[in-house]
Formats: sequence, C-alpha cells, structure tokens
Amino acid sequence: MTEHADPTPGTDDPYIWLEDVTGDEALSWVRSHNEPTVEALTSSDRFREMESSTLAILDTDDRIPFVRRRGEFLYNFWRDANNPRGLWRRTTLESYTTDSPEWEILIDVDDLARAEDENWVWAGATVLRPGYDRALISLSRGGADASVVREFDIPSRQWVTDGFVLPENKSNVGWIDRDTVFVGTDFGEQPDGFGSLTDSGYPRVVKRWSRGTPLEDAVTVFAGEKGDVAVHAQHDDTPGYERDFVSRSTDFFNALLYELRNGEPELVDVPTDSHAGVRMSWLTVMTRSEWELKGTTYAPGTLLVFDYDAYRAGERDATVLFTPDAHTSIVDYAFTRSHLIITTLHDVHTRVQVRELGSWEVVEQPGLPELATVSVLDTDPDESDEVFWMASSFTDPPSLLHGDSGRAPRVIKQSPAFFDPESLIAEQFFATSDDGTKVPYFVIRRRDVTSGPTLLYGYGGFENSLTPSYLSVSGVNWVERGGIYVIANIRGGGEYGPSWHTQAQKAGRHKVYEDFAAVARALVEQGLTTPEQLGAQGGSNGGLLMGVMLTRYPELFGALVCQVPLIDMKRYHLLLAGASWMAEYGDPDDPEEWEFMKPFSPYQNIDADKKYPPILVTTSTRDDRVHPGHARKFVALLEETGHEVMYYENIEGGHGGAADNRQAAFKSALAFEFLWRTLTPGE
Repeated sequence: MTEHADPTPGTDDPYIWLEDVTGDEALSWVRSHNEPTVEALTSSDRFREMESSTLAILDTDDRIPFVRRRGEFLYNFWRDANNPRGLWRRTTLESYTTDSPEWEILIDVDDLARAEDENWVWAGATVLRPGYDRALISLSRGGADASVVREFDIPSRQWVTDGFVLPENKSNVGWIDRDTVFVGTDFGEQPDGFGSLTDSGYPRVVKRWSRGTPLEDAVTVFAGEKGDVAVHAQHDDTPGYERDFVSRSTDFFNALLYELRNGEPELVDVPTDSHAGVRMSWLTVMTRSEWELKGTTYAPGTLLVFDYDAYRAGERDATVLFTPDAHTSIVDYAFTRSHLIITTLHDVHTRVQVRELGSWEVVEQPGLPELATVSVLDTDPDESDEVFWMASSFTDPPSLLHGDSGRAPRVIKQSPAFFDPESLIAEQFFATSDDGTKVPYFVIRRRDVTSGPTLLYGYGGFENSLTPSYLSVSGVNWVERGGIYVIANIRGGGEYGPSWHTQAQKAGRHKVYEDFAAVARALVEQGLTTPEQLGAQGGSNGGLLMGVMLTRYPELFGALVCQVPLIDMKRYHLLLAGASWMAEYGDPDDPEEWEFMKPFSPYQNIDADKKYPPILVTTSTRDDRVHPGHARKFVALLEETGHEVMYYENIEGGHGGAADNRQAAFKSALAFEFLWRTLTPGE
C-alpha cells in the first residue's frame, strides 16, 4: 500500500490520512472519486429534469418568506435564483400580508461576498432589543459552523466601524445592552491553565465585553470544565425582569442553569437533564427522566411550572401543565403576553393546547387546521399575543397563519403546490421491532401505485422527531415519478417523548437499528416493495444509520444513500464536535462502552465476504461538525474490500452539504438519480 502522511501517528488505521481535511493528498483522493460519480450520474435527461425541478422549487418566488418580528418590522432571510447567497431584509406586517410586499434590503450577501472576495454563507443575525437598531451578524466561510461575527447598524445599513467583531470561530455572542455583550469564543489559554474551548471545540469560558475595549480585556463571568460541551450566557431583557443566566452543558443532554446575581452564579436546582427556563415570575421545567418532588413522581416528558422566587427560596409547589401518556408527548411550548402555547404529538400527529398565564386554565384555540403538523414560528411575548403559525402535511404545502393566541388565526401566506395532493395518499402503519415495540411509519405514494421502488428515510437520534411535512422535492422527484416514500419514526427520536430517545442511548443503541430493520421488513411483508427495490437514505446520525444497515442488514436493501455520516465510532469523539455526542453513543475509550458500540461502528465492521447493496456516500469538505474523514475512510475501505460504492464530496456547504440552492439541487438530484438507477435497473 502507498505510504501517506499520517495526521495521527501511532494509529493502525490505514486510511487515517484521509482525515487531513484540506491536505493535498486527501483532496486529490476526493477529486478522483468525485469525477466518476458525477460522470456516471449526471448525464441522463432524468437527472437534468430532477436537478431543474429541485432548483425551481428552492428558488421559486412563490414560496413563503418566513419572518420574525423585531419591533415594528418583520425580518426575513431570502435566497432565490438571482440571489443565491441571499438577502437579509425587512418589511411591515401591513405590507407583508399583501401579494407583493415591499422589502427593504439590509444586507445583500452576494454583493458582500463579491466585494470582499469571500465565500460568505449567511449564519444568522441577533438584533438588539428594544431599539432594534443594531445587529450582530454571523457569516460563515463555505457554510461551516464556525463563523465571523460583525456588528451592523440597521437604519444606515452600514457595518459599525467601532463595532463588536469576532474572527472565525464557533463563538456565541449575545446583547446585554447597546454597549455590552456576552461572548464565548477562543480567548486562548486562561488563568486556570486551560484553553477557552471545550474538548468539543465550543466555548468553555464566557465573558462580558464592553464596546471600545480589546477582546482580551473582556471580563470573565463564568468558566466551565474542559470536558463540558459548551458554556453559554444570556441576558433576559424582559421589562421589569432583567436578569442574566449562564448555562453549562456538561454533556449533550445535561446542563446546569445558573442565574448571575451580583456577579456570582446561583444554581437553579432543577434536574440537569430537564429543559428549564425562566419567564417573568415563572420557572418552567420539562422533565426528561422521572423526578420526585414532595412525594410525587413526575414522568419523563411532564411540563411543570413554579413560582420562580418561591422556588429559589426552597419551595417546590408545582402546577402540572402537561402529563404524557403512551401515545402523547410534548414537542415544544411558547409564550405570548397572555398565554402559554403547548404543542404535543399524539401518535406523531399534532395537537395544540393554550393556557392562560398565571391561572394556567385551558383556553380554546380555534381555527387551526386538523390533520396537519402545526408549529409556532414566532411570538413577541413582551409586546402582544401575536402568533405566527405554520401548518403543513405530507401532501398539503405549508401555510402561514397569523393572529392572537386563543383566537382563530387567518392564513396570510400559502406555499405553492408542486404536485396534485389528490393524486397522493399518506398512510400510517406500525411495525413490530425485535423487542415487541410498535414502531410507527408513514407511507406516501400515488393512489395508483400499490408496489414498486420504495425509499425509506430515517434518523433515530438526539430526540429529533420526524413529523409530517410537505414533500416538495421528494414528492416531485420520487413519489410523482411512481416511487413510494416512507418515513420511519424509530426510537432515538422524540416522537413519544424523552423515553423514546433515552431507551436507545448508549447500550440501548441497537434498538434504533432493530426498529429501522423492522420497518424495512414490514414494507416487504405488506407487498409494497421487495428487498431489491427497497432503498434507504439518511444523513449525519442518519448517515450512521445507513452505515449500520449496510454492514449488519445488507440483505434488506437494494441501495443506500449515506450523507454527511458518522462512520468510525472508535475515533468519532476525537474529530471536530464528536466529543459532544458521547452522551448519545458512548465513550469508545471505555472498554465496557466500546463493547456495546463496536457492533454498530460501520468502519470496524466492513466484511469483504458479505454481499452489500450499492451505496452512495456524500459529504462536505467544509463540514466542521461531522468530520468528512468519516465518509472518506468508509469509501476507501469499502473499495479495498471489493464493494460497490460511489462517492461525492462538496468542497463547501457545511453540515447541510450545500452552500446555496444550486448546490442543494445538484446534491439532491444526484441521490435520486442513484436510487432510480439502482432500484429500477433497465428502465
């Protein structure tokens, strides 16, 4: 074997040199693999049609420009064919509700990128309250998580010459007042002898930084431990309740919450794995594990509210706002000036409950669509009961509704339909996993299609729920063309509350893969497809899922699409943000934990003697969350062991894999073309 530069001497991994993200040898390998994939998959009329239709969907001016209210204006970030990098802009509600709103353009990212000769990708804006005249703008090079931060004056649409500026880093920064911010970034070595970043590469130290002073003079307000995931500080600017809080994430699912009082952190004594927040005089706690208080045990996924000052004084009198059951779980909650809106799932279907603040009595919420996924997009609880709602389903395009909480909203925007909803049908079924657990999955197909090529999508991690949403791209490029599309609500997600996730953490990880395999088998047993015509797709944690399907369940599938994946679970915690996920997967350096991890580490389980289905692996060079080395090494070892594999790596695009709509359309069409060719050979 050819000798290569080894970025980690002492390892026995023959392909570790591919972890050198921008090394000449590694990028040469990437280009040599990109070229045959592009040549093989992009020559057909079908590919060009799918790429074109996807780009048209992503670029259409008729899609909803989703907004956030900041004072009197509604702010939106918009990309289209003429503005591939995007526009940050604003308008008024009166104008927004018309068919052709008048937008004031604040930042043109395309113009900025040209002027500065930088590959800028928009990464967000934090607007100063209550004046809303300044913003902290985050810009990423090529779509990476790391970003540059600059201060922007909104009325003049100019960068602030003496403003807050941070170089490229995985920073967090937030306003305290016009001349002060909380900032966490790479400050270098600190007085305690450690660096200012955690092992996961996120801020360990948070400081108070005043305008006009050097960053190195910022005053430390809190420091976590090197092994933490991150530390974050936030100023609560609610009028009459101004406070500062610090959150110290000890792992991905546990955090310590402190209020800074007279400069000193005071612990808010809630379960570390709960989701807790303070709003005005109330402390809300959403449990993720059982919590016993005053002789009562509250189940995981219960929402409780307390009087915050009384809680600080030691009282533990709770009001229960939501209690889960075997079919119903809480998704999220949001405040308006008068109400608390609680969004729940019942067998992965949305329900909404509204309660009056203080009395916590249930208030009727009329006017929301049934049989749709409904979510709260934005509220402004300091100012009004205004709510922007979004409603969508697999077959009905998103609609934006607007009104006050507790009152019927009206539809003010509607996305275009890209296919006839009457021609498609969406159904829910349940598969039985190895341990007897019923696992729901959705099947979306044309009414005249009863069997054929089927694409199964899954994720199964980090308590992320896969709820019904409009299948614009998949609907056009897969379902309308005669394919069957399936979404599996496997464990590891949050569809049935925290326990749906926690039972699949670490040593329970096998349940994720058993669930997905059970759905694959059920699709064949239903007669919807055959193993030869069944494909599967997943990205990130879902890319790990695809890797496990390849190495442990290859007989179930005819093709796999594995995107921005985790693959080498022996080294994942040493690469980029990987250390932050050990609470999900386990610590491979602990021999006991590696024992349950090893069977589900695809890189360590590639078998030359097994027959694997064809697989397309894609990633991004600029992904600084999941290291592209996972995908590269996976492909290299699959090739060495004689398996059929195709590879494509976008040189930019971050963890999403694409920096603009054109790249996203290309990547999407590439995956669908691979699936059509593999699952329908000869057609």
